[in-house]
Amino acid sequence: MSKKLKEIPKFANEAEEREFWLTHDSTEYVDWAKGSRVTFPNLKPTTQAISLRLPRWMLDSIKTTANRQDVPYQSLIKVWLNEKLKEAQHGAK
Repeated sequence: MSKKLKEIPKFANEAEEREFWLTHDSTEYVDWAKGSRVTFPNLKPTTQAISLRLPRWMLDSIKTTANRQDVPYQSLIKVWLNEKLKEAQHGAK
């Protein structure tokens, strides 16, 4: 026997909805047993800008290499960093 769920009210805006859920238990409104996982394949990963100081000769060399490979230099830096991270993680195991 499943319990009777309460109806979720209509909210005027996101702030009103946020306030509501801060003081109410979602299990009274949603049957989580019927829920399913979803994926959002078109979302870009969250990134954060950082400041990185490099010697001028190093940045010039990276830009030259990126130009030869026809990729943006920042993308090349990210690829290289990712490769090194994978190496470090595999070496640590």
